[in-house]
Amino acid sequence: MSATAASVTRHDWRLAEVKALFEQPFNDLIFQAQGVHRQHFDANRVQVSTLLSIKTGACPEDCKYCPQSGHYNTGLDKEKLMEVQKVLEAAAEAKAIGSTRFCMGAAWKHPSAKDMPYVLKMVEGVKALGLETCMTLGKLDQEQTQALAAAGLDYYNHNLDTSPEFYGNIITTRTYADRLETLSYVRESGMKICSGGILGMGESLNDRAGLLIQLANLPEHPESVPINMLVKVKGTPLADEQDVDPFDFIRMLAVARIMMPKSHVRLSAGREQMNEQMQALAFLAGANSIFYGEKLLTTGNPQADKDMLLFKRLGIQPEAREEHDDEVHQAAIEQALVEQRDSKLFYDATA
Repeated sequence: MSATAASVTRHDWRLAEVKALFEQPFNDLIFQAQGVHRQHFDANRVQVSTLLSIKTGACPEDCKYCPQSGHYNTGLDKEKLMEVQKVLEAAAEAKAIGSTRFCMGAAWKHPSAKDMPYVLKMVEGVKALGLETCMTLGKLDQEQTQALAAAGLDYYNHNLDTSPEFYGNIITTRTYADRLETLSYVRESGMKICSGGILGMGESLNDRAGLLIQLANLPEHPESVPINMLVKVKGTPLADEQDVDPFDFIRMLAVARIMMPKSHVRLSAGREQMNEQMQALAFLAGANSIFYGEKLLTTGNPQADKDMLLFKRLGIQPEAREEHDDEVHQAAIEQALVEQRDSKLFYDATA
């Protein structure tokens, strides 16, 4: 299959042809993926996001990979929902080190009615800083989705995690249909979708292909597709899973790039375990987005200065963001902080 043919946006992928992509000789697959990538993106630009946990631990879901699940004893302390002002200060710091998108994650099955006013204030405040906004809050209903869109949320992250066939081995407290329903609500609201999955949970090649088929065969491809490598945390049921073969992980990125040619493919969790050569191969395979900073919710991530040094060695630049006039931008920051300074936007979300 030529790179030109493969770069056509499709929504009718079948298992046999996706497995055939995975099973190509490694060099052929990478060459094809890089060709597709260059048709739609600057090959030397990478989008940079920062992820902040705005509420940590005590999640009622039983996702077997997650240290935040209340079902497992991982030694993670439960934390309250952050003050809106502290979230905005963290967003301003992320912007200062080069992030263009600020992602906020809460360990909830779904946001409750009392959560939403605080969450909406966070979106409005981060938006006022001139950053793209992203949140992951669990399952949403239509009303919540529309409220987030009205507040200015750009992206909603809701991963499918794995194939429908393997999903029940990993999660029992939320169905695959629930996840697809939330993605549908997000798309209907006009927001962009961030959705991907995790490698290293004991899944088969068919499951990896099945995950990508689910994403690529959506009516519209997700704008962002995070590909995570399992971070094994003591106390979770997957703590002793075998490591993912690095070449298999790179193959996943390359096939994702071919199947969703216009999506940003994000090199996400697990990057701390990757050496520079593996990360360079990931960018060659078509990954063009990273999380930037010292933590991904509760697990480690390469420090920002190390990322920038690697970018320099590879000749990669962060994707440009739309800048506002300095005075207008500064005024927006100050106003957003003033609005929150005296508010009592702090409560125990685990209560």
